[in-house]
Amino acid sequence: MPNYRTLRDPNAEYTMRDLSSETMQLTADRGPRDVEITDVQTTMVDGNYPWILVRVYTDAGLVGTGESYWGGGDDAIIERMAPFLVGENPLDIDRLYEHLIQKMSGEGSISGKVISAISGIEIALHDVAGKILDVPAYQLVGGKYRDDVRIYCDLHTEDEANPVACADEGERVVEELGYDAIKFDLDVPSGHEKDRANRHLRGPEIDHKVDIVREVTERVGDRADVAFDCHWSFSAGSAKRLARELEEYDVWWLEDPVPPENHDVQREVTQSTTTPITVGENVYRTHGQRRLLEEQAIDIIAPDLPRVGGMRETRKIAQLADLYYVPVAMHNVSSPIGTMASAQVAAAIPNSLAVEYHSYELGWWEDLVEEDDLIENGRMEVPEKPGLGLTLDLDAVAEHMVDGEELFDEA
Repeated sequence: MPNYRTLRDPNAEYTMRDLSSETMQLTADRGPRDVEITDVQTTMVDGNYPWILVRVYTDAGLVGTGESYWGGGDDAIIERMAPFLVGENPLDIDRLYEHLIQKMSGEGSISGKVISAISGIEIALHDVAGKILDVPAYQLVGGKYRDDVRIYCDLHTEDEANPVACADEGERVVEELGYDAIKFDLDVPSGHEKDRANRHLRGPEIDHKVDIVREVTERVGDRADVAFDCHWSFSAGSAKRLARELEEYDVWWLEDPVPPENHDVQREVTQSTTTPITVGENVYRTHGQRRLLEEQAIDIIAPDLPRVGGMRETRKIAQLADLYYVPVAMHNVSSPIGTMASAQVAAAIPNSLAVEYHSYELGWWEDLVEEDDLIENGRMEVPEKPGLGLTLDLDAVAEHMVDGEELFDEA
């Protein structure tokens, strides 16, 4: 495996906008807040997604834990960025974030894996900064609107194309687990497909999806809000037809009905229907979300915090959304670390709708941290402990690491 910390990049070495503390001549004595980053490490956990956990170490003996978006590549990019952080004060979160954006500009720091890697570091910086200052992370992003955050549960069944099976599972989760907000996938095979490549929905396919929505919403009734995810699967015309067919049902939102690249099409689909449309997990940073909001191309914005820019960037997205009276429903498929980071920001913004939880079938999700009962009756309490308020259980991490991974160093 190459040593990513020693890779050369002329853009990073000679950038005119180097925001390191040395270049910015930050020499003021901060007293007990004079803390330096000594290392950055990653470990990948084999959950229902391959979660990339990030740790920022300091000379104060305090360690911050964050999470990058799942999948391959982020760990190598974080390793690549570690030298840009060593020696820096972790309290300068905003400057360090922009420093990494600039340093990695030649390697694509406007979207994708570079941004999700920076997001993981940024979450860890909030965790360690909170520990240094002895305040919860929500305090660092604006203060508190709510003590606990509503959680919506992403549901699956062995027969996801069966409307009755979906309704059965929805009713079970509402009654037995106490959730009052749930979501199902709607881009499931119906058996009527003629061509899976062209994004077109034939009449029988639309009828099948309507059957799922009807069965679930009628069975659940007003006991829970129900959303449906399409995973960017359909053509513009098919998305419009589907959304119009769903207008008579109590759909919380229809998520990602068309691919995310073309905002003009997204606007047309949203404005063609009264079914609420939600988008945002595949659009990066505030710059990527801007047109969706300014052009009223969505009804609900759904950033994925460890993917689209981190805690402060998600706060900025929420502020922009609030100018257009748009609520925020955070997409989330993370371990407890990324989920709590999302909850901390959700507690600090006025327009928070809910945070997603995607691991209800994974029996050891909560074992990764020492704290218990993170989600109860569809709510996640926001801790008053410093930082994210979670303590990583290194034994559990070691037990569930991806093959070939190395465990973090102790603090």
